[in-house]
Parts: sequence; C-alpha cells; structure tokens
Amino acid sequence: MSIDLQKILESKRALRRDLAARSLAEKLRMLDVLRERETAIRGRAIHSISSTVREESAPYRTKSK
Repeated sequence: MSIDLQKILESKRALRRDLAARSLAEKLRMLDVLRERETAIRGRAIHSISSTVREESAPYRTKSK
C-alpha cells in the first residue's frame, strides 16, 4: 500500500472548499447530525459500562475516640 500525500492533501482542500461553500443552515443541520451520533455513541458506552460486573468496595474505617 502506498500513500499518495499529494492526493490526500488535495482531497482535504476540496472538502474544505465544499464545506465553506455550504449555507449556514446546512452547516447547522450537519452539526445536529454529528451531535445525534455523539449522543448515540455515548449512550452505547454508558450502557456497556453499566452492564459490567462491579464489586463493592469495603467501607472506610474511622478511628473512634
């Protein structure tokens, strides 16, 4: 597999030009979609953490006077 750095850089420039040419409303819609994806990903991450087995820690001991 060879990496064509020039092709990658031109692709990035083209994407930036495309994004810059979009209307503000379209950019905001794209942002909403990204936020929904983030929420879905975080929801799955929280669910996977809550479904793991947890061990209760021993209570802290305090010195009695």
